[in-house]
Amino acid sequence: MNNSLAAVFDGIPRKLELRQFPVPQPQGDEILVRVRGCTLCGSDLHSYEGRRSVPVPTVLGHEIVGEIETFGDSAPRRDMAGNSLQAGDRIVWAIVASCGDCFYCRRGLMQKCQRAVKYGHEAFRPGRELLGGLAEHCLLVPGTAILKLPDELPLATACPASCATATIVAALEAAGDLQDRTVCILGAGLLGLTACAMARTRGASEVICVDVHPGRCARSLSFGATRSTPPEDLATMVAATTEGQGADVILELSGSSHAYEAAWPLVCLGGTVVLVGSVFASPPVPMRLEEIVRRCLSIRGVHNYAPRHLLTAVQFLADRHRQFPFADLVAEWYPLEDAAQACEAARDPDHVRVGIRP
Repeated sequence: MNNSLAAVFDGIPRKLELRQFPVPQPQGDEILVRVRGCTLCGSDLHSYEGRRSVPVPTVLGHEIVGEIETFGDSAPRRDMAGNSLQAGDRIVWAIVASCGDCFYCRRGLMQKCQRAVKYGHEAFRPGRELLGGLAEHCLLVPGTAILKLPDELPLATACPASCATATIVAALEAAGDLQDRTVCILGAGLLGLTACAMARTRGASEVICVDVHPGRCARSLSFGATRSTPPEDLATMVAATTEGQGADVILELSGSSHAYEAAWPLVCLGGTVVLVGSVFASPPVPMRLEEIVRRCLSIRGVHNYAPRHLLTAVQFLADRHRQFPFADLVAEWYPLEDAAQACEAARDPDHVRVGIRP
């Protein structure tokens, strides 16, 4: 029987072990894909570093582009957009496979499915070890939203579609209409850069990007930010940009409690704060409920996304990948055998993304 190589995380911080597994034979609605590339998300690094709990043993990685190898007998032959699927097609898929019929699926929260399978986050089960991107193969289970990729979309641009890009689509949906609005984006990693680009293409008049890292601040200007600033100058910049009224939308993408505390008073009356980055334990923040009421504020939390957001994400990248330099954000590609070295390189804040190509 053929084997597939995978980099396994057993829960020991900053350690991956290469192991061989039998290549799974897809059954029923399953599809077997060969992994063509996987970029390392911040949450992968948090798990790898021991800052974030994940079921183990597991194969990390969820920003994946794959090539279809084999279909199960009853596997879908069309993607969620109605495109035909066949062996050899390049695809991406939603980070969460959902049942479509549980309490949360019926309410449109497919990413919170009570029977969910989350790629890159699943503990091993017999025959289902290969459910992450740091492997030569990945098995797509029933309920996975699949999307065929346009041929012209570069691998480096396409890999994050199923995480960073789709998550920002969901975040901007929560933010509402951005036409002629001032949007303040906290964090200039891939989430923040994607948010800058999407906000500008959706008509935002001002996009202010904030980051502690000067290089990332400067880079945001190539992705649609109209202004960038270190955190200590944020209040002054927002006041000057909005004639003292405040930002219409604040997107918190860094996960920093201090960033949120500094920024939320800067949202204008009737404005919206969307929280995305806080996916690991952090200190609690004080909040005066009276201010939220009297200022008519909306606070939304966004975690992952629904299949419709992935569809919009891929369309955005297809339409705009020549306008914004997303392909340049992968600092380096590593072979799967050097997955641990890739994770170490990805910890460098100058590297927005590092990729692994089996």
